[in-house]
Amino acid sequence: MTITRPATSAASTKLKANDPCWCGSGKKFKRCHKAASDRIVAGRVSPRRAVPPEIEAPPWAVTGGSSNRAEAHVKSPDVIDRMRRTGRAAGDLLALVGAAVEPGITTDELDAICHQGAIDLGGYPSPLNYSGFPKSICTSINEVICHGIPDDRPLADGDIVNLDVTLYREGVHGDTNATFFVGEVDPESQRLVRVTRESLERGIAAVRPGRPISDIGRAIQAYAEGAGFGVVRSFIGHGIGETFHTDLAIPHYFDPRASMLLVPGMVFTIEPMITAGDWRHRMWDDDWTAVTADGRRTAQFEHTLLVTADGVDILTLRADGQWSGDGA
Repeated sequence: MTITRPATSAASTKLKANDPCWCGSGKKFKRCHKAASDRIVAGRVSPRRAVPPEIEAPPWAVTGGSSNRAEAHVKSPDVIDRMRRTGRAAGDLLALVGAAVEPGITTDELDAICHQGAIDLGGYPSPLNYSGFPKSICTSINEVICHGIPDDRPLADGDIVNLDVTLYREGVHGDTNATFFVGEVDPESQRLVRVTRESLERGIAAVRPGRPISDIGRAIQAYAEGAGFGVVRSFIGHGIGETFHTDLAIPHYFDPRASMLLVPGMVFTIEPMITAGDWRHRMWDDDWTAVTADGRRTAQFEHTLLVTADGVDILTLRADGQWSGDGA
């Protein structure tokens, strides 16, 4: 996805966040025109990268289709074992790509790292050609909520970028993402990323057998909104397994209709998208890239989770047992 910054006036490029806005409104620059001056636009997208034929691939690798959403919510022990191994590998893949984040690198270069990293792990990058998605990772910068398409825009000092990786290996998917700082990031963005990570932690802590799915969204919404941030409604967590996206829905806000009870063996993602301003979104013309309606920043963290007899296991931790991303 992403992206070159639009041209701005000389006056606006020199202003600091707390300076009076150049437009004469009397507001601080950060509360007036800063978001508009920082907005990103689509750059050039390189050709789709090839995957060696010996790598096991999902059906859409050739057809460009999507998932068969009908899959049992409760997984067999064999599927769970495969998901543990694949999820851990996905966590390591996210760490690999995240380590390359720095000012000046393009999101297309990050895609190349993810693509080769997935192959080196013996897997297929699940997003590649899923419903026609052209790349192996989603890279969502600043106001991009999710599904940003990697392109030739270099990351700039002060950006935040979400890296969303999913690995297909052993016939199952491991899905995880994290938000990373690019160089020196302003305090407000740092707090946004920290609260987003903590919101996911609150959501995970709410996973208990016998409790309704709505507990997850209740915990996330209460924490994020209590910190002064918004919770995106249009994109939610999902069931996962041998299928990339099943029909199991995990809202990140309280929805009383999410009344299905959690039971041991369920596997799904929790992936809250938290905004500095308006939680509503709009879509780019590419039909993939979702951005905040007001142009303010947003962050996201995600793990694939297994409901256990006494709580929850995180399947997409790195091999060292740690999370990736900033905001800790």
